[in-house]
Formats: sequence, structure tokens, C-alpha cells
Amino acid sequence: MSAVVAEFAGWLTDFLPKDYYDKYSHYRWDLALRRDYQRAAFEAGWIQPTWPREHGGRSLGLRDSMEIRLQAAMRSAPKLPNIAGPNVAAPGIRQFGTPDQIDRLLPPLLRGDEWWALGMSEPEAGSDFAGLRTRAELDGDVFRVNGHKIWTTQAHESRWCTLYARTDPEAPKHRGISCLILDLQSPGVRVEPIRMASISDETFCEVFLDGVEVPAENLLGPLHGGWNVALSSLQHERQMIWIMNWVEIMRGLDSVRSARPTDDACAELGSLLADAEALRATGYRALGNELAGRASPEADIMKLLGSTTLQRVWELGAAVAGPRSAADPDLLFERQDALAATIYGGTSEVQRNIIAERVLGLPKG
Repeated sequence: MSAVVAEFAGWLTDFLPKDYYDKYSHYRWDLALRRDYQRAAFEAGWIQPTWPREHGGRSLGLRDSMEIRLQAAMRSAPKLPNIAGPNVAAPGIRQFGTPDQIDRLLPPLLRGDEWWALGMSEPEAGSDFAGLRTRAELDGDVFRVNGHKIWTTQAHESRWCTLYARTDPEAPKHRGISCLILDLQSPGVRVEPIRMASISDETFCEVFLDGVEVPAENLLGPLHGGWNVALSSLQHERQMIWIMNWVEIMRGLDSVRSARPTDDACAELGSLLADAEALRATGYRALGNELAGRASPEADIMKLLGSTTLQRVWELGAAVAGPRSAADPDLLFERQDALAATIYGGTSEVQRNIIAERVLGLPKG
């Protein structure tokens, strides 16, 4: 463990309540604690470790940064209340934003004072991001936006949204998209939470946009350049997702081992342990490629492997528990929560298409 990772580990120990692990089932939902954790982590430079101090970091290298994220995940550090903000919206703003946008929006986002939603998915497009139909027409110094977004996590609690809309309907569908910074309190915006089947504080929402005016100065990145903004932002999310999935997989496997599985279950357990190690090794290989400046196709593979393995782990946990699994609220939550793994960050079906076409070079079906 490097000195800086050890420093983070000590900082985390000092921050957490003394009975944190004894009462983890309570603390994991403690919004006040999670808000305090984000604010303290921002002030200490742990939110985005590779960034400079004013942006919640310490200007660390990629290796130390990943080890810090792994340490936080393995220690079950409090989950950020609004994950999409620091891990998806913030990298996009920092890379593509104007100096004014960065100064005005980034600090309150990273501290957790203002929450952000991601306006990407649409009812007609599903996971086909390039097929979005929301329109934004430039009229003088404003964009007039009409459309409909869905699966927009925490939009009902967020102040801002990175909204992707079609600004050039004549261009090829990947090239006619722009990213706008939308104030969700603007006239013409209506947010409707979607009833969830499981306990979660990451509520999905629908967002209806009827003649919404967005100042032209709220364009993030180049006009019609939203595709690259989205790809860059989601790359940061993928790095976060594989670490989160790996830690949850290991936690689930520990629970299976402690339940004294049958011989048949042990065979599946061994397969899942191998997949978990493959996921971790691939994560380090991707880091090595990034450090060496080489192309790294591992992100989509890790997303697919991590998502499907996580679901298999908790299904095995239910099988080993037998009939009592139906009366175990914690196990029920883990199984339901794992169902979302093959959807968020890109569905498994889309990941398989990307791997087939871009990694393996197979022809489109």
C-alpha cells in the first residue's frame, strides 16, 4: 500500500462512526452521513484524486487514484448521494466546459451542494443513444427544447441536468447531437418519478420538455459535438462501475461461502471466483494500457463481465439460502439491486454489440 493510499485509509477510519460496520445496514441509507462524507472527501482531496485540489483532488497519478477507489469500495465507504454528479457530469464539465462553467458549476457539484441528472435515454430510443429525438433549436441566444427523457435517475431531486438533444436533424445521427446544461427548475420542465419495484434512493424519473428555453451559453462542448461529450463522460462512469461491481461480487461470494454451500453450489462458486479475479485483472490491464498511452478495449468487456457476474452471485446466494431467501429483506434487496447492473452504464445487449463490432471486428448483423 502506497503512502497516499495509507493516508486515505487512515482518513476514512477517522471519518467513519465507531459502530459503522456493526450498524452498516442502517448507515448505508443515512443520507446525512453520506452528504457529510462527500463534503469532507471533497475538502480533503479524495473525490477526484487525479484532479487539482480546487477540483476536489490531489493531482495524483492514475495508479494511486484507482487504489484509493478500490480501498474506499472494499471498506464500504458511504455511497455518494448523487453518483451521477461527481462521476459523470463533473468529468464532462471539467473537460469541455468554459472557464465560467467550470468555476460556477464544478465546486458545488463536487461538494454535493447541487445534484445532477443525466438526460440521455428516451422512450423511443432505449439504449440507442444516437437515436434520440429530443430537439433543441437555436433561436438567437437561447435553445428551444422539446422532447421526453426517461430513466433519468434522481431528476426530481436534482438542480441541473446534462441534456443531450438533436441540434442538427440533417446530420448523421451521431453528429447532430449537442449537450446542454439544463436548469431543471426552468419553465416547461416537468419531472415525474417512476414507481420503483425495490427499495432505492436512486429513483428513476421521466422528464418532459415543452418549449424549454436554455441559454446558448449553457452549451457544453462544441455545437453538434455532444456525442464526444457523452463518450468521454461515460468513460469515467465505466471505471467506477467495474470497481463497484467487483467489490459487490466479492461481498456476495463471502456471504455464499459463509452459508455452507452444497457441492453443486461450490462448483458455481468456484466459477464466479474465477470471473471475479478475471474482472480485477482486466481492470489492472486497462490501467496499464492507459498509463502506456495504448488503446484499451477493456472497458466494455469489464462492464459486461461485471454486470452479469454480479447477478449470478446473488442468484447463487438465493439458491444457497433456499426458502428462507424469500423472508430475508437484505438478500431480496441485493437480488433486486443486481438486476439493474445489466442496464445502467449501457445495457448488456449493447455491450455485446460493441464488443462484437469494435473489439472483435465482426460484421454488423
